[in-house]
Amino acid sequence: MTDDVLTSVERNVGRIRLNRPKAIHALTREMCEAMSKALLAWRNDPSVQMVVIDHAEGRGFCAGGDVVMLARSGAGDAEDARSFFFSEYRLNHLLFTYPKPTVAIMDGITMGGGVGISLPCEYRIATEATRLAMPETGIGLFPDVGGGWYLSRLPGRVGQFMALTGARLDASECVYLGLATNYVEQSKLVELHDRILKAPSRLKGTLGSVSSTPPDAKIEANLAAITRLFASDLLEEVLAALEADESEWATTELATLQSKSPLSCKVSLKLLADGANRSSFADEMRAEYALAGRIVRTHDFREGVRALLIDKDNSPQWDPPTPEGVDEEMLDVLFEPLPTHEQWTPFPETGE
Repeated sequence: MTDDVLTSVERNVGRIRLNRPKAIHALTREMCEAMSKALLAWRNDPSVQMVVIDHAEGRGFCAGGDVVMLARSGAGDAEDARSFFFSEYRLNHLLFTYPKPTVAIMDGITMGGGVGISLPCEYRIATEATRLAMPETGIGLFPDVGGGWYLSRLPGRVGQFMALTGARLDASECVYLGLATNYVEQSKLVELHDRILKAPSRLKGTLGSVSSTPPDAKIEANLAAITRLFASDLLEEVLAALEADESEWATTELATLQSKSPLSCKVSLKLLADGANRSSFADEMRAEYALAGRIVRTHDFREGVRALLIDKDNSPQWDPPTPEGVDEEMLDVLFEPLPTHEQWTPFPETGE
């Protein structure tokens, strides 16, 4: 398999450790398949009572997926990109439906694919180093790995705000919004793991004893503005609302939003609007798989990855360059369901 994921079982606790520190543990298809293999083996193993997912060395939990590979694949037949998304979304769904307690330690950078493997977990631990974001509109992608499901269910319009701007949330904000269930200081993570090993059946009590009360969440002060200014599912109306508002906060967010791919922003708003009405996470994965396989072949995705991650000139030339240039027909083509024989499917026994 791969050395980029370390799996072990100790005292009835399964442990998955991301081990690709030079890439801040960004996910590859092999990493997704290794995690799924372990989770499937432990699912019906009575000697494994629960699962902990964290990272080995390095400054973050998981920075996302291997988007440079996705862009190169998208420039061709996109087969490797589709294979990656298929495996990644199977892992996301497996965690979402997992029958045993799961704990994700979201210590440090937790973005994109890292959000996808932490939010399905029953317990999500944030530390003072946590920085959680879905920054995909900056590279011409969209908040996938279940973003249409999770973000559309956040209070007010916070999900739309996160999807459009790529805002980074700290631990306090994650706990406040329910994205994290507990706040544990980095200095107590070793103690947390030791206590879990000693009493895996008393997980909730262990988390309660090691967790602290986080500082006040800064985003709380902006919730009313977010609800008001990001109220529309039309990108043009969001931009107009921000432009009409005279606050410094709105001016800053407007500038941020104007740097993003108009196509990605419109795709993201539609994804969240659709996701809010989906009845199952499997349906969300199916829709995102169809969308992801198409959007990696767009100009904006290849251009965004080039500008931000390859050439690093930070000057992507979006096409269309304005929201008005992105019409409904373009969105309809991207969101068209795949033929039945090409659709994403979950692992057997994880449910539709």
